[in-house]
Amino acid sequence: MTTNEYQVTGMTCGHCEKSVRDEVRQVAGVQDIQVSAQTGKLVITADQSIDDADILAAVDEAGYSAVRV
Repeated sequence: MTTNEYQVTGMTCGHCEKSVRDEVRQVAGVQDIQVSAQTGKLVITADQSIDDADILAAVDEAGYSAVRV
């Protein structure tokens, strides 16, 4: 299992969290997603190595931007 942490900008509410969670969930290998609009933190746990570009693209698709921490 691998864990990656990202800082997401633009989230303000639970709906924002759900949007990010729904998009990131579609990335192959993602097992667990923790996302907080309050802190802007996104933590994913995966059963394999995940390409940061795939996670960043999923966050972008949800309408937000992120960087790996």
